[in-house]
Amino acid sequence: MEINKLVDLNNFRTAPQLNDTQVEKLLDELESKISNADWITIGIMSPIDKKAIEALQTISKKYPSIKFGNLDSLNADGGVFLKANQKTSNVFVRSEIGLGEGILITCQYDEGSKESNTFGPFPLDFFK
Repeated sequence: MEINKLVDLNNFRTAPQLNDTQVEKLLDELESKISNADWITIGIMSPIDKKAIEALQTISKKYPSIKFGNLDSLNADGGVFLKANQKTSNVFVRSEIGLGEGILITCQYDEGSKESNTFGPFPLDFFK
């Protein structure tokens, strides 16, 4: 399947491998969405908690306005789902069996008439 737009990721349960050109195209489109959002929530599906936390840190490094604290206190066994909220800075992680692998970004809006949209899954190393 050809992946050139964010919508092309909608049918994936786990993040597909992407080449550099695809990453560049998707990142350009995603950055436009993020810049128009009031805040984002991030969901990370990972085989271990350490990889999920590392993926979240790559997002904070790429976007300095997106910060989360207390990451050292997070842990869960086995496959995990990590949820981070930019507006509250809250981060939670829980064990979850049977998930795919990847990052989901949801653009959120303060205005109730604007509908939130979720994009992904992106590979865990997408924001490096």
